[in-house]
Amino acid sequence: MAELKTKVSKSSVSVYLNAIPDAQRKQDAKQIDGWMQEIIGEKPKLWGPSIIGYGSYHYKYESGHEGDMPRLAFSPRKNALVLYLMLGAEPVAMLLKKLGKYKSGKGCLYLRSLKDVDTNLLRDMISATLKYMNKKYPEQAPPSK
Repeated sequence: MAELKTKVSKSSVSVYLNAIPDAQRKQDAKQIDGWMQEIIGEKPKLWGPSIIGYGSYHYKYESGHEGDMPRLAFSPRKNALVLYLMLGAEPVAMLLKKLGKYKSGKGCLYLRSLKDVDTNLLRDMISATLKYMNKKYPEQAPPSK
């Protein structure tokens, strides 16, 4: 089985965030980082070269494939802020309809800027994703605040 690329690195999240060249992307990334830290109550770690993750869980598929991933995560990429959310889970899917300007994939929300979306709804989507993850993987959930 191939080694997973998405694993915790020893690189500094703050150094990574401060190195973002675009000022607006850096500001947005720091805002999302603050929200995620507040919501989960944990400091972030860099997963792979560019994913900022909070908490973790261990998954195992019926195929036998298994690994560890962050409970909440985002990546401030050059073309978009990418938030890894449970877009199909309720109430995340309902909030998505009212969010604003975005693109999405199976579990990824792509934002050009936080100015394009309702940030209160986005925070609610992050919280709802954490609740979903804590229900799906309760044995590894962070302690309640």
